[in-house]
Amino acid sequence: MADRGDRIVAVLDEAFEDLMSADPAAFRHKFRKMAAEPFAFYRGSACLFYADMADEPDEWVDERTSRIWIQGDLHAENFGTYMNSEGVLVFDVNDFDEAYLGAYTWDVRRFAASMALLGWRKALPDETIEELVRGYVAAYVGQVRMFAERPGDELFSLRLDSTEGVLHQVLQSARLATRVGLLEEKTVVVDYERQFRRDRSGTRELGADERARVEEAFAGYLDTIPEGKRAGSSLSYAVKDVVGRSGFGIGSAGLPAYNVLVEGRTQALENDVVLSMKQANVAAPSRIVADERIRSYFTDHGHRTAISQRALQAHADPWLGHTTVDGVGYVVSELSPYVSDLDWSDLSEPSDMAPVLEYLGRATAKMHCVADSDSSQTLVDFQCEEAIATAIGGRDAEFADSVVSFALRYAEQTREDHRLFVDAFRGGRIKGVDSTG
Repeated sequence: MADRGDRIVAVLDEAFEDLMSADPAAFRHKFRKMAAEPFAFYRGSACLFYADMADEPDEWVDERTSRIWIQGDLHAENFGTYMNSEGVLVFDVNDFDEAYLGAYTWDVRRFAASMALLGWRKALPDETIEELVRGYVAAYVGQVRMFAERPGDELFSLRLDSTEGVLHQVLQSARLATRVGLLEEKTVVVDYERQFRRDRSGTRELGADERARVEEAFAGYLDTIPEGKRAGSSLSYAVKDVVGRSGFGIGSAGLPAYNVLVEGRTQALENDVVLSMKQANVAAPSRIVADERIRSYFTDHGHRTAISQRALQAHADPWLGHTTVDGVGYVVSELSPYVSDLDWSDLSEPSDMAPVLEYLGRATAKMHCVADSDSSQTLVDFQCEEAIATAIGGRDAEFADSVVSFALRYAEQTREDHRLFVDAFRGGRIKGVDSTG
């Protein structure tokens, strides 16, 4: 397996070289998290997954279904709640940093392999993992066919009135959150005005020049908010405070970011809004999609992230937009109190996991099918549900068999890859990051 170890190192070096050079400490922290166990390694190495997909045979895609909008890093922990632009709590995919255009099977396979890893972590036998993955795939295909037969995919969502069990409980918990609670956590009122707390870990004070550049970038961001989603008053976007941020999760290590506090819809202090302005990274699927038509569609990675999220969510965050700082793309979105991730720690019995996976299969299908000729983007000009249903044909069982087989095989490969990665990191073979600190 020496060659595989070299491949892992080479792929990580190519994907993260610039970011590792800019902030080696952040990547040392990222790699230590990835070293903890195979699932964490899988979460942090989407670039390796796509390097492998470039060589993976795929009989389930054709010219159309090889280039639809995909989430790009679909795994079991990238689902959760958010408040949509119509004020409705929704359970859906909630991370679009790696979103791009590619094969719909890449999302399905990546999620299925993540479930195989999660099942292994929970000591489930392969037969049980197979049944769970098969249930996810069946729900996905069934929902795709339903959209093909009955148009209206943009109307479908997993909400309080359309879910039961664990997902319903997650939505109910998110409903208990408040904007005031978020503001009390991250800000303080001084002399009748709200500002960010400076004593929080990961918060960085900005110098005058940097703050001026961020505020200039924020002004540019305002032009990227779609007309129909803009607040009625410019008061909403008045900047009250800005701080630098660090300390993100495995996927966002080394990416500069800022939090921006704005006035909100009124001058009442409880209506202030916290926005995140985070540098966008190269989407992992874009490394193997050599299509200039797609690449040239985006002005920068911030633009790509915002456009992708709007395509994949029927009713995206009304604050969602993009900008540039010193010529580098950033994505802007609300730091919402209503975001609550699906927690798998208490989901250990197959009987509890199966209905959740059915919901996640339906959510994956909705995401793929909503981003087509019915949405505002112009890269995909056909009905995705019809195209995917045609590509699968009448071979639903065979398609499920192929996904299950891939999931078990790739999960086994990932467990070995994790071991090779740990050895390479400990041995100092990853350039730019010293494992000793």
